[in-house]
Parts: sequence; structure tokens; C-alpha cells
Amino acid sequence: MQQSTIRVLYSFPHKIGSGRICWTAWQQVVGLVGAGVHVTAVVGSMAKNLPSSVAVKKTLGIGRLRIPYRLLGARRASILHDWFTASWLKRHASEIDVVHAWPLGALRTIRAAKRLGIPVVLERPNAHTRFAYQVVEEECELIGLTLPEGFEHKYDGVALAHELLEYQESDYLLCPSEFVARTFRNEGFPQAKLLRHQYGYDQAGIRPGRQAATPGQGLVMIYVGLCTPRKGLHYALQAWLSSAACKTGKFIVCGGFVPGYREKYSQWLNHPSVEVLGHRSDIPDLMMKADLFVLSTVEEGSALVTYEARGAGCVLLVSEASGAVCESMHHGLVHPTRDVLTLTKHIDLLNNDRDLLANLRSNSLEDVNQLTWTAAGVKLRDVYRSILRR
Repeated sequence: MQQSTIRVLYSFPHKIGSGRICWTAWQQVVGLVGAGVHVTAVVGSMAKNLPSSVAVKKTLGIGRLRIPYRLLGARRASILHDWFTASWLKRHASEIDVVHAWPLGALRTIRAAKRLGIPVVLERPNAHTRFAYQVVEEECELIGLTLPEGFEHKYDGVALAHELLEYQESDYLLCPSEFVARTFRNEGFPQAKLLRHQYGYDQAGIRPGRQAATPGQGLVMIYVGLCTPRKGLHYALQAWLSSAACKTGKFIVCGGFVPGYREKYSQWLNHPSVEVLGHRSDIPDLMMKADLFVLSTVEEGSALVTYEARGAGCVLLVSEASGAVCESMHHGLVHPTRDVLTLTKHIDLLNNDRDLLANLRSNSLEDVNQLTWTAAGVKLRDVYRSILRR
């Protein structure tokens, strides 16, 4: 089997090629094609065309006719997608070796595949959902903020019950980081069910920026992402303003704010060393002008922005929950979740020791080719092969 072409049914219930997980899914399929995998992609709809070799089936459209997501709602759209995918698989079982499914649109497909003897891997773009709900609720209580109804990671019992069934009934769970895998082990899942892969970044749009700042220059630290309690921007702000680096350097914050979060930390955000830019379309350029990238998140899968930051030459200052590909004191510095004191020390360390900053940057860039979507496609193909050998 290792020498033959692997045939994968890639099931994604959303608009592949748009933002966030939809972009991740698009890049995964393109990477798989580059790695020699034959992909049949069953998707809700498409925002960006896939390679011509991919057989595409759309569950929310026929020809030019589209069924708007807002008409069905995300939950019903996922149910429809799952029903369509399972039905297609029953008719084409002989054409598929592995099913790769995404959460909340996979249960019927998982069950159909198991009846047909086809192994199923379920993508886990985030930590175990029960853990994610709990830790985000804890964080909101700690800072005294309530998330809007329907906001991501706000408790949803129906969604959680559905995902728990998908976890149990799938053959394997694809974990993009050790942090994600640990949250599943803590819930009782055996190690043999947890398979490691990784995400990536697009080298075409990102290249290393300025050299590491010299002792005479102030450090530039950047945060990119949705500004929510979950992402821990408040910890990064507190650490920055507690460090000596804020006296000569600059902390750039990019991203929109969840209601109430900006107001709660307005005093820190209005500090002269902090520059709040909001949502930006020139993130690669901004990263290439920064020395440090910070993500003090309390829950994550494997944040794509950390791959991009490494590609741009930023040294990572990340929490152990970030899911970043980062060996502490080699590629960057990793701090325990919610540990402001350690993060402050890390900022001060790099502010005072520019040789260490330069060495970390050099080490990080040395193996950055292993973090591309092309490399991720090869690793994912090898995961499929390991499954088929079993």
C-alpha cells in the first residue's frame, strides 16, 4: 500500500477556502495533492477553487445554484452535508481507502465508513471541546466578562453531545499539537487513537523580515488574532507593561475585539508603547518588521499564525496551550498558561540579551521549511499510510 496512490474522501461541511478552519482545510487538500494523494473533496461550498485533479462534490449547491448557509443555519447545513457524504460513500466505497472528516458534520459518515470497513480520521482543530468550554468559561469568570450568545467556545450542550459521539465512533483523532492530544488523553482516550500531524504556512506570501534588533533598538512585539479572553491578550499586555521593554519598544496589537474586552483593558491598550491596529490585511508585512510574536492563549489547536510568525522571522513567546511548533530556548520561549511573571521574564531576557534573540531567530528560520503546507501534506499522507499499514 505504501507504494500505491492513497484515495481519500475529504469531508468538510463548510465553505472551503475562506477564513480560519476553511483556509486550513483548503491548504490541507492542496498539500495532499502535492504529496501524491488522490482526493475526493465533499464540501459545503467553495470560496476558492481546488486543484483540477480533486474530484469536488458540493453539498450546498448544484451547478451554479447555491443554498445560503444563513438560510439553513450552520447546524442544519452540517447535518445535510453529513447525510450527503454518507450516501455518496455507500455508493463509491470501492474508490476510497481513508475517510478524513471534520467535526459536527461527520457522524453519519463515520458510521457508514465503519460498516464498509473504511478507516475514519476526525480532524481536531482545537482541544477537546469539553475542555475548551470549561477553560474559556473559567477565563471569562476570572476577568469578569460574558461572551455573546453563539460566540465560539461559549457552551453549547447540543454541539458537545454530537462531538462526543464523533470522538468515540471515529477510528482516529488527528491532533495538530501535543497540547490537543493531552486534552484527549486527560479525557480517557488511548494514545493509539491519537495521531499527530501538523498545519503550515504559505511561503509565497511570507518571508523573513528585519534582522534581530540590536541593543540600541527597542523591541517590536506583535499579537495577531481575535482579541478575546481565550487568546490571553490581557496576559501579554500585563507582561509587556511589566517589562523594561515597554520603555523603548512597541507592542503592536492586530485583530478585532469581542464586545467588552477592549473597554476592560483600555488603560493598558492606551499605553504609549501599545499600538492597536484592529483588523489588518497586511499582517505578513507587519510581522516582518517585528522581533517577537506573542500568544499567551489558554486554549488552542495549533495556531496558524505561529507558523506564519516563524516564517516571517519573529521569535515566538507562546504559552504551552498555543499548540505552536516551538522548542523552548531553541526556536523561542514557552511559558506556562496564565503565567504573567514568566512571560515578563522572557520579554526582559530577550530585551537584555540580543545575542540570544539573534540565536533563537536563526534556529527558528533554519528549519522553517518543515512548517510549510507542502510539508504538512507529506506528513498527513504518511499518517494515512500508517493507518493503512495497521
